[in-house]
Amino acid sequence: MTKLTLEYIVNKVDDMKALPEIINKVIELTDDPDSNVHDMEKVILQDQVLTTKILRLANSAYYGYARKISTVSQATVLLGFQAIKGIALASTVRTYLMDELKGYSLDKNELWSQSQTCAIISRFIAKSIKYSNPEEAYIAGLLRDIGKTILNQHMEKEYMEVLSKIEEGNMSFLNAEKEVLGFGHTEIGEKIAEKWDFPKDLVEAIGYHHTPELANINPLLVSIVHIADAITMMMGIGLGLDGLSYNLSSIAIDNLNLDETQFQTIISQVTDLVKDEESFLVT
Repeated sequence: MTKLTLEYIVNKVDDMKALPEIINKVIELTDDPDSNVHDMEKVILQDQVLTTKILRLANSAYYGYARKISTVSQATVLLGFQAIKGIALASTVRTYLMDELKGYSLDKNELWSQSQTCAIISRFIAKSIKYSNPEEAYIAGLLRDIGKTILNQHMEKEYMEVLSKIEEGNMSFLNAEKEVLGFGHTEIGEKIAEKWDFPKDLVEAIGYHHTPELANINPLLVSIVHIADAITMMMGIGLGLDGLSYNLSSIAIDNLNLDETQFQTIISQVTDLVKDEESFLVT
């Protein structure tokens, strides 16, 4: 059998669809300091599904706004540009994350549920530590395992070998994956993020969410996603093969300046948060 190579997989990434033009426009407007609410509304109204999801979230109990939000411009003011970008991206990548991933022992919808949970927890942690852009943390948490959607078909063939290395060698999932394949889902996730022309710190968060000690562009963002991912696994949401062996980095805890009590408090708070269906209205 021909040895699987990173170059071969990268070609698969190249075959992956680019983000829809409307999503690119939303991202551009979010990053443009001269854009305004009406510019954003004009773009969003071109997509009926996205319009509906934004209005639905703006009127949810999650935001608790006293007055009925009836226009996209009102919703954009309430939610903010970054949140609008997160909703737009979530709406788009949902199709990638909903499929069954046999190679990772994840049933249909499990990766999506897991990713949404990690995203919500990432945003909560970001707000808790007063990180400057909580919605960026949401997006990073949502997309941190996007590489699995490409590697799935190859992992299905090597599933037992990876599982064996985890169980017999006391090895982390990421190390077992890399030892068997020669690379991991994090590297493929990086390639996808680069293809979609994401900012470098977001690319890094996807590529290093299992190894925050190696981050150098935005270690804080990477650490937020790492901890959110670990908590998601602790909660048993979409556990799959990946969740069988997850090493929580003490460096990530230190980067966020969390002590044991604060960490346990976050776990308790997010457990209640993800039980709230309103948190998932972006779907």
